Amino acid sequence: IIDDLMYMAMDQHEANLFFQLVNHLYERSSIILTSNKGPEEWEELMGDKGITTAILDRLLHRAEVIHLNGSSYRIKNRQSVFQSKSVQN
Repeated sequence: IIDDLMYMAMDQHEANLFFQLVNHLYERSSIILTSNKGPEEWEELMGDKGITTAILDRLLHRAEVIHLNGSSYRIKNRQSVFQSKSVQN
């Protein structure tokens, strides 16, 4: 599970290391990935079209892509946690 990928830009070295990870896991293991950026925005954040294309090629081959839009699940549940009464009351 890789959470919040592309939250911040990667430098060339980080992009190469990420490619090596994805390439190693490709067709050997399942990968669950979350990102607040769509694949069309990754090239700008990785700074290299070739690496970005290679990574996306492996990630999107046989992938199930689920787009979640709308209210934040985390914020929605955070509010209910702080509004509930303590068990000790």
